[in-house]
Amino acid sequence: MPHYVCKGAKLKCSMGSSQSSLGVIHPVKPVLLGNKPMASIMDSKPMVNIKPFGLCKSLANPVVAAATAAANGKLQKMPCIPNVITPWLGGKTNVLVKKQPALMDNSKCMCVWAGAIKITDSRQNTVNDR
Repeated sequence: MPHYVCKGAKLKCSMGSSQSSLGVIHPVKPVLLGNKPMASIMDSKPMVNIKPFGLCKSLANPVVAAATAAANGKLQKMPCIPNVITPWLGGKTNVLVKKQPALMDNSKCMCVWAGAIKITDSRQNTVNDR
């Protein structure tokens, strides 16, 4: 059963070398679950909500492609700078966080550089799925 996602959830990108964590910034009256701010599908802003994933290996990323070309075709991983332009897919539409569907740990997000981003740890231990 899917779990709601809270601030600090662990994220993994298929093109990144390491995990990252989800930032949730709701400065006024955050929706809390176990004293942790809950995330919505709109918590998908690069560098604000979705932090870098170490080194990127996607040739769709122009920085990786240029470095790889300069190395005569040998893949050169470069620092990740997430480029997400859409909300998370798969939120819970009947539970709203700041008027947006709640983010669930089975939701997915795509980076423009061909990385599939998934949630590996929701950062909450209880399911409140009513």
